[in-house]
Amino acid sequence: MPDYRIVDQAEDLEAAVDALVRTDRYALDTEFHRERSYWPAVALVQIAWDDQTVLIDPLAVDLGPLNRLMASGALAVVHAARQDLEILQLACGAVPSRLFDTQIAAGFLGLSSPSLARLHESELGVSLPKGSRFTDWLKRPLGAAQLDYAAADVARLLEIHDRLVSKLEARDRLEWARAECELMRTRDLAPRDPNEAWSRIKEARHLKGRPLAVARSLAAWRERRAAALDQPVRFVLSDLAVASIAQAMPRNQDDLGRIRGIDRGMSRSKRGSEVLAAVKEGLESNWRPPQSPRRAANDRDYRPAVTLASAWTAQVAKAREIDPALLATRSDIESLLRGDDNPRLARGWRAELVGNNIRRLVDGEASLAFDGDIVVLEQRCR
Repeated sequence: MPDYRIVDQAEDLEAAVDALVRTDRYALDTEFHRERSYWPAVALVQIAWDDQTVLIDPLAVDLGPLNRLMASGALAVVHAARQDLEILQLACGAVPSRLFDTQIAAGFLGLSSPSLARLHESELGVSLPKGSRFTDWLKRPLGAAQLDYAAADVARLLEIHDRLVSKLEARDRLEWARAECELMRTRDLAPRDPNEAWSRIKEARHLKGRPLAVARSLAAWRERRAAALDQPVRFVLSDLAVASIAQAMPRNQDDLGRIRGIDRGMSRSKRGSEVLAAVKEGLESNWRPPQSPRRAANDRDYRPAVTLASAWTAQVAKAREIDPALLATRSDIESLLRGDDNPRLARGWRAELVGNNIRRLVDGEASLAFDGDIVVLEQRCR
C-alpha cells in the first residue's frame, strides 16, 4: 500500500500547498456523497506528487488554501474530472489552471470511458483495492482499509499519465487530448437553471399547454427550495407529485390534498402554500417551450443522412481506435447538418476525421457503401 499522511490541521494543509505550488504536476481525486444533499458533500481530497501522498480531511480543515494550488501553473492529473471540478469550485472557489483527464486521454487510445481500476490494470498491471468502493466517506473515523483505498486512487496516477502521454505522442494525438481536457476544464460549472428543471422530469416532458407551464413553475420552485435546504429534490417533492399537481392544477388546499402523492398535512402547511403559489404563477405565465430550430423551406430532411453518417462515424472510431462518444454523437452530426453556429464537427481534429466528409456525403460528392461487414465512404462519380 502507498505511504500517505492525513492532513487534518490548517497549518499542515498550508505546508502541503506550499510544496505543491512548486511542483510541475500532481494527481488529484475526491471522495464525496450527494445522495442525501443537493450539493455534493466533499468527504476527502487525495493529492499525490513526487514521492508524497496526502489525504485531506475537509471535515476537519477548510479547503480554501487549495485555491492557491488551483491558481498555480501545476498540471492537475485527474481521472473522470467532471464531478471533481464541480466539487473544487464549490469547496475552494476555483478549478485547476491546467488539467489532464486520464479518462479522456484513454478515449483517444481506443478505451471507451475506462474506469480508474481498468486503467491501472491495462497500463500498470496492478489491481486497485475494491473493498471500500461503497463506503460512507462522511463517517469518522475512517478505517485503514478506507484510507488505503483512497490513497491508491492517486498514488500511481502520475505513472499512468506518463504512459498515456507517450502513447498519445506516438499517435500524434496528444494535442487532441489536451484540447479536449481544456474543454472539460472550462465547461460551465454554474448551478443548474431552476427554469430548466422541468425538462429532467420524464412525466412532465409529455405535458402540453397550461399543465406544462405549471410543471415548469413547480419544478423551478422545487429546485430552489432543495438548493436552499441542501436536500435532494425528491425530498422536497417527488417527480410523480410534480406531474400530478401540474395536471390537476389545484386552486386551494382542499384541491391539493386530494392529489396523489400529497398528504393533507403537507397541503395545509407552509410548503403547501408555496406549492399553490407556484401553480398560480405557472397558470398566469402562459409559458410555452421554445420551438426546435426549423429547417428552411428548401432544406432537405437530413434524418436518413444522420443515420448513415452515424453508422460510418462509428466505423471510423473503431478503425482509428477512438471512443465513439468522444469522436461524434448523433447530436453532433445533426448540429453539423442543420447548420448550427460553430458545431463541434466543423472544427479541429473532428472536422479532419469525419466532419468534412459528412458534408461531402450530404452535398452528394461522396457515398457510403458496404465492403464486407464494414461501411466505407467513397468518392461519388458524376
